[in-house]
Amino acid sequence: MQIFDQDYWEKRYNKEETGWDIGYPSTPLKTYFDQLTQKDLKILIPGGGNAYEAEYLFQSGFANVYLLDWSITALRNFKKRVPNFPEEQLIEADFFKHTGQYDLIVEQTFFCALPKEMRTQYAQKMFELLRPQAKLIGLLFNREFEKEGPPFGGSIEEYQNLFAPHFNILVLDDCYNSIPPRQGAEAFIIAQK
Repeated sequence: MQIFDQDYWEKRYNKEETGWDIGYPSTPLKTYFDQLTQKDLKILIPGGGNAYEAEYLFQSGFANVYLLDWSITALRNFKKRVPNFPEEQLIEADFFKHTGQYDLIVEQTFFCALPKEMRTQYAQKMFELLRPQAKLIGLLFNREFEKEGPPFGGSIEEYQNLFAPHFNILVLDDCYNSIPPRQGAEAFIIAQK
């Protein structure tokens, strides 16, 4: 069985094997961010990689954005691109050992990188990291993949069952504004603690 540990992800970034990286903030997330007015939200992007979403939020005036990743290479790539981003808000760590309280957590290609047997643990950890009434928002693959992942796919029904015990699911539906290569294969989620 493949082990998807810190070493695995560091090698992927070092070899630039980052097929999930689109090089800009994904359209559905950018659209969501553009309607946010509360600039002091404390925001976490776990497994953020090169984190174009974090860059977009930070440059849009959201000063409390935290980027968490196992890969120091990914965090260094981000810091080179966004040199004025606060160093203390770049966190090299295991998501499941991270502590803190956030107003918003952004899901973008982190969930699909986790083996399916870790999904219950993911939902529980998201619940722990969010303040009361805070939200988990993001994109989840609404399809299965032919080859063994990552990415690991899933379905809206599966996600409903996974998140409902912890969250009030405000939105969990087919994503209408996915980027062309992911059109018809993504679901958008807004889940409130």
